[in-house]
Amino acid sequence: MSENKQRMGFRIYKDIPRPTPDLLERLNKFTVPELCDGMDVFRAMDYQIKPMVTTQKIIGPAVTLQLLLGDSLIVPKALEVAQPGDIIVIDAKGSCNNGVWGDNRSRVAKAIGLAGVVIDGAFRDIEENEALGFPIYARANTCGRSTRGAKGEVNVPISCGGVSVRPGDIIVGDRNGVVVIPLEHAEEIIQAAQEQVDKMEAQIAKFEATGQIVPDSLEKELKRLGY
Repeated sequence: MSENKQRMGFRIYKDIPRPTPDLLERLNKFTVPELCDGMDVFRAMDYQIKPMVTTQKIIGPAVTLQLLLGDSLIVPKALEVAQPGDIIVIDAKGSCNNGVWGDNRSRVAKAIGLAGVVIDGAFRDIEENEALGFPIYARANTCGRSTRGAKGEVNVPISCGGVSVRPGDIIVGDRNGVVVIPLEHAEEIIQAAQEQVDKMEAQIAKFEATGQIVPDSLEKELKRLGY
């Protein structure tokens, strides 16, 4: 990645790895729970981070944003760096008292063509944002403002909803929540998720044909445990 600023606390990186449109299309066929089923490591964000404006599913590479608690000075620089289809992911330290995103930022993000924003924290201007229809995933809606005078960094590794997020990681969000997919593991996650989908479809078909409620694999484990 090319670096614009090198001082700790003021770093801004422009270039990030991005998935191909084909890869995003294949991932987009799965729900967030199905993608979680395809991963050995739990990479779902905290359950409180949900769609707050529209229920639109989002998918795209992460432009990450590191904020100090209660401050949002650096947010416009993330908008400046982001490209169409990107998702801005904000580590706002889980604070729900300060809105680090509002309708003006949604207006800019929508005009740029971003896919959405995910905030480990809060946003504000709910009615105006609903009118704009830009997808916002967050912990809360608040009336409180943020300060604008502290450090911040763009496209550095962050934590959002208890999950590590690197620039370029694939973000998928729907009404169930948000999952983070490491770009280098996307292909194996697609394969594992499809295997789980096929398995569930086979179980449903067997139930409809025979009335069997407990799948064979679970029955074997239950017997091993003495049930």
